[in-house]
Amino acid sequence: MTSTHQPMGRSSLGSEMPWAELPRDVSTLLAGSLSELVEEIVLRIPQEVPEYSRPLEGEFGASVRRGVEIALGRLFIDLPGRDEPALMPATRAIYRQIGVGEARTGRSLEALLSAYRLGARVTFRAVSAIADRVGLEPRLMLPLGESIFVYIDEISAASIEGFTEEQSRQVGERDRRRESLLRRMLAGNLSEVEARRLAARAGWPIPARVVAAVLSPEHAEGLRAALGDDALISSRTGEVVVVFAAPATDAQREQIAQMLRGRHAWVGPARGWETTEESYRTAALAAGTPSLSDPEGDVRWVDDHLTMIALRSDPLVMRDLAARSLEPMRHLRPEQRERLAETLLVWLKHRGERGRIARELHVHPQTVGYRLGQLRDVFADDLDDPDRRFELELVLRAGHRPDPAAQD
Repeated sequence: MTSTHQPMGRSSLGSEMPWAELPRDVSTLLAGSLSELVEEIVLRIPQEVPEYSRPLEGEFGASVRRGVEIALGRLFIDLPGRDEPALMPATRAIYRQIGVGEARTGRSLEALLSAYRLGARVTFRAVSAIADRVGLEPRLMLPLGESIFVYIDEISAASIEGFTEEQSRQVGERDRRRESLLRRMLAGNLSEVEARRLAARAGWPIPARVVAAVLSPEHAEGLRAALGDDALISSRTGEVVVVFAAPATDAQREQIAQMLRGRHAWVGPARGWETTEESYRTAALAAGTPSLSDPEGDVRWVDDHLTMIALRSDPLVMRDLAARSLEPMRHLRPEQRERLAETLLVWLKHRGERGRIARELHVHPQTVGYRLGQLRDVFADDLDDPDRRFELELVLRAGHRPDPAAQD
């Protein structure tokens, strides 16, 4: 065939609409082969794209066939010789919906794009054979081939748009379901049946044991991306709570520490999922105690700091206990108060072993004896009372020191 039709639209190589360079009678030449080409593409997809390696039957098969028929009809019947975009709104919606459907089935986007690329290759080879058979002018093979690949790019873009938007919607819905599950776990009123149902909907298999981490909102930027699918996250008033499967090895513990590094997070003790709120409460208690904060922002584990958390978790009670226990030292000079408080704490820690006390304080044992004499003068028989010694050690280990006497 030697076409005498003048091509419409732009004629430069690399046009965004290369089909405009084709004569209209190309449609007539190709129309009779389209049904055969549809069958070949539908047959080849499950053979060459692993994720579609099943017969294209039922609703899914009908959808694939319809997509191929629409693509070939648009490309070879509607577009040749016309200066118009590859996809009209209704056609774009079809391929966008294909992307949505693939996201909902859980198949990868790459599988869909591989099927499109396969269709383009099969179509180009078939059309080349048809063109040779009917005597299509060689000069038209370039815009014809370019038309195929530009069109595939357009339907790929539409499907990518649908796929990614559906994925975003699913992620948003999943995150809402996960947050709802975590809130129910923290409330502590969740039956096992309900927990399993909510966890299945949220895509988060409930582990036998969990740990809860607490951090402030200002340290939570980018947290979801950093944690991926491993954790539940919930934003509460003034804090963010994260729940993980409890680490069973040092490597798993380090993995959690890496994910939360620099976020000033406290991680509570391991608990059964039914008592997640216990792990949360202890982590929240530690996170809410300013004197326990770490300026470096490294992860801190409640299990490693139980004594200090217990001592500092209720500052008001400990302050009152310190005021009462250390009251006999209030009238000492500031330097003497500090020196004797330090000596008293070391004496209590080492149960009066003068040599160990001297080594820790870096003083001579005779100096220790002198200071203990001063402490006896201040506290008298209280130092022989086990309950008073226990109170004194508590408040001194918690970091309290004697308040100076009020000045008149």
